[in-house]
Parts: sequence; C-alpha cells; structure tokens
Amino acid sequence: MVIAIASQKGGTGKSSTSISLAAGLAHLGKKTLLIDIDSQANSSKVLLHNYQSLKPDNTIYRTIMRPTTERAPLPIHQTLVPNLSVVPSHILLADTDIRLTTAIDHREARLKTELDQVKADYDFILIDCPPTLSWSTINALTAADKVIVTVAPGYFELDSIVQISKTIEQVHEYFNPQIELLGFLFTMSDPTITTQTSLKILRQTYTQRVLQTIIPRNTDLRDAHFNRQDIFSFNPEAKAARAYRMLISELFHL
Repeated sequence: MVIAIASQKGGTGKSSTSISLAAGLAHLGKKTLLIDIDSQANSSKVLLHNYQSLKPDNTIYRTIMRPTTERAPLPIHQTLVPNLSVVPSHILLADTDIRLTTAIDHREARLKTELDQVKADYDFILIDCPPTLSWSTINALTAADKVIVTVAPGYFELDSIVQISKTIEQVHEYFNPQIELLGFLFTMSDPTITTQTSLKILRQTYTQRVLQTIIPRNTDLRDAHFNRQDIFSFNPEAKAARAYRMLISELFHL
C-alpha cells in the first residue's frame, strides 16, 4: 500500500506524521519505505544521520528532475531503525515546477514509474509530500493508493483543506483513478478554544472522513526530531507515541 501524507499548508505535523507512521510500522516488523519528496527534507534529516553528506544524485532529485536518459532507480537508504528505509529529498527539488513546466514526458508519473519497480518489496510505502500544490505533490498523488491530509488547529489550516481536496479530485480524474482519501488527521491538538472549535468545524464539515485518532501537541516529538530519532525510539511512552500507535491501529488494524 502506498500512502501519501499531504497538506497544502506548512506546520501541520505532516513530516512528523510521516516519520512516526513509517517508524511505527517498522517497529511492528513491517518492511516500510518512506519517500521524502518535500524539498525541506525534514524526514530525511531526522532518519538519515549521514544526510548532510548526500549528493543530489543520492536523493530523489535524480528521479524527479533528471531527463529520461539520465534517470536511475530510486536511491533507497537503510536507516538505523530496523525494517525502515528512506528515499531522501534535496533542496534542489524546490525548482520542480520551473523544470517540469516544459517537460514533454509523463512528468506527473516520474515517481510512480520508478516506485512500481520496487513497491512489491515493501509492506507499506509512505510519501512525505511538500506543503505546496506542485508537480512534486502531483507526482506523489499519482503514485499513491491512499492519501492522509494532516490538519492543525486554525482558520487558515482549515481553509487549506478546500484546495488540497480539489487537487486530489483532479489527480483522480486525470492521472490516478484509483486514489482514495484515507482521512483527515487532526494534529497539534491542545486544550484551547481554538483547537476545540477547529475540531468541531472539521467534524461537522467532513463528518466520516475525519479520523478518530487525534495527535496531541507534544514536546517529546520535537525533542525526538532534534535528537534525530523517531518518537518510538526516543520515548515509546510519550503521548505522541501512544497517539500514533492508536492511529496505526485505526488505519491498519495492527
């Protein structure tokens, strides 16, 4: 199963969710691949301790940005977490829209073409999308079976759901008729009126499409990433770790 973790807006816990879901599945013994297609490369920096030494051709840059004749298989790197591998991102992916605007090949399917060669080797594949509606995002959605949209409390965060939903519909219509929304995941929850109101509006508007698991705002998650660890390796009893275990159970019945 290939699952894209998406959001139009930054700061919604998208990369934290990508890292935590991937690591959580790996800790359960599932062979998991995390593809980082966000040019900020946050997932890559947390999970690959040699990230700073990687050249662009050791990252997904060569899959998305190289001409057809120069493309190579996905650059898969093993992490320190057993069962978890990563295809790292690179800052040069920020130029995706400029470079792919004039591409004449199936630019929306560059990731899917290479992923199809290896996806049978994994139980789960997660894609950390950029927080923008770009050709990188379209590549991720074209390659995915399912999408999780992360949503944090706030007016602009809720408003961004409309556009990402339209993008998913367009990808479904033009590029990937099999793609399905797995659900909206409410993140960064805290005991404030803004959080309570945002969650109420989200559930009233999208009803059954909102996942039951709520991810709390938790300093352990930030500290884990600062120490370049996933939350389960850093503190398996943290509130965020318990929440992501519940999410894995809700989504995959594991």
